[in-house]
Amino acid sequence: MPSQPASDEVRSAPPLLAVVALGCERDERWLFEGLDLSLHAGEILQVEGPNGSGKTTLLKILSGQFHDYEGEVLWRGQPTSRVRDDFLGSLLYLGHQPGIKGTLTALENLAWYQALGGQPQAKVEARRELAWAALDAVGLAGFEDMPAQQLSAGQQRRIALARLHLTPRRLWVLDEPFTAIDRDGVQALEALLLAHAQRGGSVVMTTHHRFSQASRLRRLCLGAKEGEKAEQGSEQGSEQGVGGKDTASTQGASA
Repeated sequence: MPSQPASDEVRSAPPLLAVVALGCERDERWLFEGLDLSLHAGEILQVEGPNGSGKTTLLKILSGQFHDYEGEVLWRGQPTSRVRDDFLGSLLYLGHQPGIKGTLTALENLAWYQALGGQPQAKVEARRELAWAALDAVGLAGFEDMPAQQLSAGQQRRIALARLHLTPRRLWVLDEPFTAIDRDGVQALEALLLAHAQRGGSVVMTTHHRFSQASRLRRLCLGAKEGEKAEQGSEQGSEQGVGGKDTASTQGASA
């Protein structure tokens, strides 16, 4: 069975990730402010909002890449600055761009990430087999030794997504993970996200993709007007509309 939103029993435990009174101002306007949020084991949170509402900025704050904000980000109840090693060791971030090197093959790109991620030093052949298996899981069997720059945009995205199979992390923060992949890839990625949550992992993602099992998600809507409720998507999913000064009508700023 795919994962359900966290049960009352799970919610009674401390959340994996939480933000308290989070706010971020860019170019003399607030993207969001006063944001309180908690993410428990087994939950998938979809962040929504118009262009310029702060979706990518929020993901970069949550993943420790952007530090110019108000409020606190907590990992298992502790500020991430105090438990940085534990937090980063539990995090896998995939950005809007694939984040791969075009001159390297698909297999070499994953080998580079294996080394960068500090995976336990195993025999070279064993690590290679893990990378092969990850590429096979995303439909790239037979393309292992082809330079990434010769692959399609969808195939390059699949190289990035192979990291979800390769690198075990409790928290996935994903910026538009469904970009450029075909229908089979979309179905496989949906199943992977649900399986990760079923195993006790958590996901925060931005996407314009309409998830086929929307009831399995929680939704956070950035850029909602003050007092405006987010559209209710399911009986099981919970939603929250978050707006700050001028966030409902901002244009032209990077999300």
